[in-house]
Amino acid sequence: MIAYLEHFVHGNDTESSPNDDVSSLQSSFHFAPNSIATKDFGGLKSSNPLAVIRPYSTADVARAVKAAATTTNLTVAARGNGHSINGQAMAEKGLVLDMRATAEEHFQLLYLEGLPYVDVSGGALWEEVLKRCVSQFQLVPRSWTDYLGLTVGGTLSNAGVSGQTFRYGPQTANVTELEVVTGKGESLVCSENQNSELFFATLGGLGQFGIITRARIILQQAPDMVRWIRVIYSEFEEFTKDAEWLVTLPEGDGFDYVEGFVVANNDDPCNGWPTIPMGSNQIFDPVHLSPSAGPVLYCLELALHYRKAARSSEVDTKVDRLLGGLRFVEGVKFEDDVKYVDFLLRVKRVEEDAKAKGIWDAPHPWLNMFVSKSDIGDFDREVFKKILKHGVGGPILVYPLLRSKWDDRHSVVVPDSNIFYIIALLRFIPPPPKGPPTEKLVAQNNAIIQLCYNKGFNFKLYLPHYLSHENWMRHFGDKWNRFVQRKQNFDPMAILAPGHFLRPLMKQHLSTTLLSKDA
Repeated sequence: MIAYLEHFVHGNDTESSPNDDVSSLQSSFHFAPNSIATKDFGGLKSSNPLAVIRPYSTADVARAVKAAATTTNLTVAARGNGHSINGQAMAEKGLVLDMRATAEEHFQLLYLEGLPYVDVSGGALWEEVLKRCVSQFQLVPRSWTDYLGLTVGGTLSNAGVSGQTFRYGPQTANVTELEVVTGKGESLVCSENQNSELFFATLGGLGQFGIITRARIILQQAPDMVRWIRVIYSEFEEFTKDAEWLVTLPEGDGFDYVEGFVVANNDDPCNGWPTIPMGSNQIFDPVHLSPSAGPVLYCLELALHYRKAARSSEVDTKVDRLLGGLRFVEGVKFEDDVKYVDFLLRVKRVEEDAKAKGIWDAPHPWLNMFVSKSDIGDFDREVFKKILKHGVGGPILVYPLLRSKWDDRHSVVVPDSNIFYIIALLRFIPPPPKGPPTEKLVAQNNAIIQLCYNKGFNFKLYLPHYLSHENWMRHFGDKWNRFVQRKQNFDPMAILAPGHFLRPLMKQHLSTTLLSKDA
């Protein structure tokens, strides 16, 4: 093991040698190959950690963080399933904790005041949570992400957004208790009423305040089936009006899932009409489109949950009533009835197909952002219809979310708007030379961000990644001082989640605070 660690040591550091920092770890932890943490799903960054540790319990996580906190230069990054885009879960010359090793530590159903909850490990995948909750209890969490191959701790450290967010809020709004290991190496249970500042800080906190090792998640009765529907629009204004009407309907009166996406108005198999039908037996016929339709089309994706015991006529009646109030293009409606679990795991098929084609491990220069309702029309004109009119080689998601479903006490920041839209450019393209240079696509993302700044759009990056202090401060806006105070309280040495490039800024602020106190 000593020889293994020395493989990662850079002995020319001006500060103490990493050998000194890890000497106390060599006999205390299970180590994993360095290769699992040098890259992530984004494929845009690479890093060489000092070591990768596999903690099998909260106590292991706490010991690793505490050991790093007592050294002079070690940082700690929690890595879930490696689905970060810009190296957020990396730690150059630091410790990476493979949180998947903790997946089995917690799984327990409990009822509080008659309502069901499940305690799960931060390293568990949402896919695992889904399957176990359904098979064992016929219960499920209320709010999801589209892709379930993500860890519980990973999505709760960001927000966790999908087609149910308009109804129940992001995943961060559906958790009532956490167990968190802070940057001091302390393991604390926190909730709205116990260690509340840590609870609110950790949810959406980008891993900057603590590592989630357990989460208590709200459950509800699991549906059996889903009526899955896609309808098409040629006019963005009609698309947004209908989407906003649907997400503001009272619970029980509308659909259970509302999302939307943009496609190129052509027969491109990756970006155009062929991506809209849900099954191989469904065909998109462009004859129904108006000759005046623009370069892109818009698709509303909807779902209604129901039990097997429900009469099909009742499901049909509700669907027809809701669709009757929409202004989509006649003749291009697609629908199917699928099992609830199959619907939630629909992106799993995309993953399998991408792996078969060799593009799952290719670079993924994705861009995720929130844009206010007041600016979404201009965003459509400047970005969808111009910059991205030929598509991105993968889904372009756009759908509305309700500000009222988000908790201001959490660390995540969103536009100050009653309704705002999530925009997600999810590129799945072959690596060069078959596909365009990754640098070109990253530059396109940056151009879109800069356009939003230049136009004065009310927007925030989701899954943010900035390289400058100024952009981080602008991102948090009037919540910046709160962010700094929380960092001082829970990670005073600024050792957690160094992949966000917040550490130099945090150390500067924390040092200034300490100096002012000494004075």
